[in-house]
Amino acid sequence: MRKLMHIKQILLALTLLLLVPFSAIGTDYVIGEGDGLDIAVWGVKDLSFAVKVRPDGKITVPCLGDVQSSGLTPVNMQTALTKRLKDLVKNPIVTVTVSQITNSKVYVFGGGIKSGVMDLHQRITLLQLLCTLGEAKTADFKRAYLLRNGKKVKEDFHRLFISGDTSDDIQLESGDSIFIPLVQDKNVYVLGAVNQPKAIDYRDGMRVMEAILEAGGFTKFASQNDTQVRRKEAGADISIPVKAKEIISNGSMEQNIKLNPGDYIIIKESIF
Repeated sequence: MRKLMHIKQILLALTLLLLVPFSAIGTDYVIGEGDGLDIAVWGVKDLSFAVKVRPDGKITVPCLGDVQSSGLTPVNMQTALTKRLKDLVKNPIVTVTVSQITNSKVYVFGGGIKSGVMDLHQRITLLQLLCTLGEAKTADFKRAYLLRNGKKVKEDFHRLFISGDTSDDIQLESGDSIFIPLVQDKNVYVLGAVNQPKAIDYRDGMRVMEAILEAGGFTKFASQNDTQVRRKEAGADISIPVKAKEIISNGSMEQNIKLNPGDYIIIKESIF
């Protein structure tokens, strides 16, 4: 007889779980202040109710009084309630469902993107969030970073979002802050012995020869192997020598380096 009753309880518990509305919230979601909860104890009408977590992180349960909710997962809370209800209800079957999330937010800010606060209604990665941000032509993903509890846990989103290296992705957590600054200089400057010295709109993956050709190519007085790329890196001015003639003659990709926004390409004239 006891065995039959136990089987019935299991079947009833499974039925109750199937009746609970589907939620995209993962089982490891941590309940927070302001979240809405649906508490259900099978067969006990007075212990089945909806409630919102108070600012002190607690809810009030009939017959039990104040119960800690904030900081627990729904499964943890089910276990805690089941343990406390055993003195009041024989073999209690408890379910806890998060019906409304108000606690889980991610903050996006910086001059390179529209700032805002995003509610996390489900588990989401950095890449998934970046894909929702819309226009990002002025965003400097190389200088972007993710703050968690006041510390930088990830820097430079370029490899992830621009180059498509998904192994560089990261799971977001409630309270994360994402900073995406404005590109300081989105031009590349080609100066010296070219036919049309000019500023060119930077494009991701742009290389030296691409910029030189866009500036009309070398003049007949150009010393092609006396080309330099000047850039700022970590606050310092650096100069990178480029033997452009080897790019043209031998197709040397080692010399045809990738450019950064703000780079200056300077081609000197030959003295002969």
